[in-house]
Amino acid sequence: MAITKDQLIADLAESTGATKVQVRAVIEQLSQIVADQLENGGEITLPGVGKLKVTERPARTGRNPSTGAAIEIAAKKVIKLVVAKSLTDAVNK
Repeated sequence: MAITKDQLIADLAESTGATKVQVRAVIEQLSQIVADQLENGGEITLPGVGKLKVTERPARTGRNPSTGAAIEIAAKKVIKLVVAKSLTDAVNK
């Protein structure tokens, strides 16, 4: 089950004693900082979660699954998450 943004805000507000308005502002600012950093080619390390970085995916030839016809897939940038070992260990204990 996925947690929604509103549920995350409520849980953080309850556990920290901050208001939901304050928590929402922090989450929105964090999202903006992460987006700006990645847009400029940087990396972001979220302690206990992992590292986000942008990588280039080269152009390639793919296949249309319906017709089998070859199609050209353009190059693009993708965001990769390298999960922190501590998070992996917590999930697998």
